[in-house]
Amino acid sequence: MASGLKRDPVVILRIDGEELRAFVDSPTFEPEMISIFSELDLPNGSLKDYIVKAFEKLSIDHGMPPSTDHWVMCDIVEPALQSLGGIFEQPVSQETFFAAFQRSVEGVSRILNEKPVIVAHSQNTFDGSGIRSLMSNKFELDKTLDLALKNIPKDRNGKLSKDFLNVALDALASSAGLPPLGALHEVDDIMIEALKMFNASDGKMVKEDEFKKILREVLGSIMLQLEGNPVSVAVNSVVHEPAESSSTLLPPASLP
Repeated sequence: MASGLKRDPVVILRIDGEELRAFVDSPTFEPEMISIFSELDLPNGSLKDYIVKAFEKLSIDHGMPPSTDHWVMCDIVEPALQSLGGIFEQPVSQETFFAAFQRSVEGVSRILNEKPVIVAHSQNTFDGSGIRSLMSNKFELDKTLDLALKNIPKDRNGKLSKDFLNVALDALASSAGLPPLGALHEVDDIMIEALKMFNASDGKMVKEDEFKKILREVLGSIMLQLEGNPVSVAVNSVVHEPAESSSTLLPPASLP
């Protein structure tokens, strides 16, 4: 999912179980876990399967490193679950899930206290500001549109098919502060809907000026959608190195 997305400054977090323990003791723990249990759909799943999937629902905001990381699962989650013995032999119900998950989280927090996990965290928000900036500069907009149309085929009359509007939009996405088509489905949905509004796939042949006009209108529609409902994406990567520092938050760094 992160492929092709703009790389923002990275914050390095040291996760040592303290925030996870605070989450367990908080008044939000029970209602949040009940909500997570209701979302899980594992028809033939064991209680342990439910617990493992529930850990995937927790984030660094809960004080949990990404359990989808192989090292976190093998060195943190699995040892914690194994230490609980036969607790997972019970039938699955909301009550058994809640009790087992509470004990599982406590076990994970103890291991994290012994073996803190370093996580590189970055977040990017698509709020339409990149499109507004581009459209406010006529020179840059014209240049960007020309580049986007550079490889779009024309017929002998110099007309372009509207079928290629999505190709042109993808070509200028970076300049407009957008992820490439296919990189982030929430933004994809907005981009595709905007293209549909202007019948982008009707195959109609239009002059270059008309093609650019439609493309500007598509960008404007996307901008308004993102301004009203910004899309944020967070990327968390486990750094597989020993944690030497006792600090829970290290200074931001920049990806190369």
